[in-house]
Amino acid sequence: MNNFVKIILKSGKEQSVRRLHPWIFSGAIKQILGAPTEGDVVEVYDNHNEFLALGHYQPSSIAVRIFSFEKVELDRNYWKNKIASAIECRRKLGFFDAPDTNVFRLVHGEGDGLPGLVIDYYNGTAVFQAHSAGMYNLRNDVAQILVELLGDKINAVYDKSSQTLPFKAGLEPVDGYLYGNLSQNIVVEHGNKFEIDWEKGQKTGFFIDQRENRRLLGEYSRGKKVCNIFGYTGGFSIYALKAGAELVHTVDASKLAIDLTDRNVEINFGNSVNHKGFAMDAFDFLSQSTEKYDVIILDPPAFAKHQKNLNNALNGYKRINQRALEQIAHGGILFTFSCSQAVDKEDFRKAVFAASVNAKRNVRILHFLSQPIDHPISMFHPESEYLKGLVLYVD
Repeated sequence: MNNFVKIILKSGKEQSVRRLHPWIFSGAIKQILGAPTEGDVVEVYDNHNEFLALGHYQPSSIAVRIFSFEKVELDRNYWKNKIASAIECRRKLGFFDAPDTNVFRLVHGEGDGLPGLVIDYYNGTAVFQAHSAGMYNLRNDVAQILVELLGDKINAVYDKSSQTLPFKAGLEPVDGYLYGNLSQNIVVEHGNKFEIDWEKGQKTGFFIDQRENRRLLGEYSRGKKVCNIFGYTGGFSIYALKAGAELVHTVDASKLAIDLTDRNVEINFGNSVNHKGFAMDAFDFLSQSTEKYDVIILDPPAFAKHQKNLNNALNGYKRINQRALEQIAHGGILFTFSCSQAVDKEDFRKAVFAASVNAKRNVRILHFLSQPIDHPISMFHPESEYLKGLVLYVD
């Protein structure tokens, strides 16, 4: 059995671990027996020296990310079985056999019992992204495990961890291919084609978590004037155009994102479609636009990545939603989202409520939205339900 540094919790602080919550906060720690460095595996014990869990150590607010609540031998086979379980889940859900979709999340961190690890699948390329030093240290093993488990379903594994690892870890990561190389980057989602730039794009290259919400948007877009704000590479825009929208405007501060949106429009519709992209700040665009849109999508980046930024984030959501509600036509539909883990569903709803009051618009909730089934939510880790959305009818 491996010997690891021991972490002893304060009396009473073991209760969340016994409820299988995978995070241990620094304030819960009574004593560290040893000197772990960031990314090391540690054993967690209660105040009576009873074993609780194994996890990766990180000298931050979340001090331990638990991956096992049992004493296990941490060999390569252990990690292979964990990843195989995540892959089998997607296989049983039909993602590998879907005729019109070949992009999905393969591993979803805590939702798959692998905290700190995200792997997205893009038509044969797996994009690996570590959010902890512990998972980053396993990157080469993970790449080879993916090749073994996926066989002819995998052509390349790309590491995209440079922007997600804790900067204090001193790892100096460089993004690059762990296996194979770039062969093609066109994926299909519900029959719509997208060019993905996982090397330079945000996240792993595409916001896979909005797949089913994009499809729902299509049901509201026929014959409508649609504005996709924080549009990134045009995911919602493509679905609106496919559904027969009268016009679609895509707004994003990144010129690179708008260029790729235009490319995605061209791939799907040629040059004749009624679409225009704007590389502009969202608030500036809404302040200057005179168009009364029938449908507006607000899908901003995370306004709060940490709890300490919560109030500023809620103010940000209130401001942007108020501006959109002031701009939208009577009888319009607003799709509005928060991907901030620190903002829970009730906080987000209250922010949108305040925006509705300030905008003096009568608003009805039509749908509560979340993330799709390839982004599973751990029953024991409610924080993994990070994506929250509302579809509103605005009088």
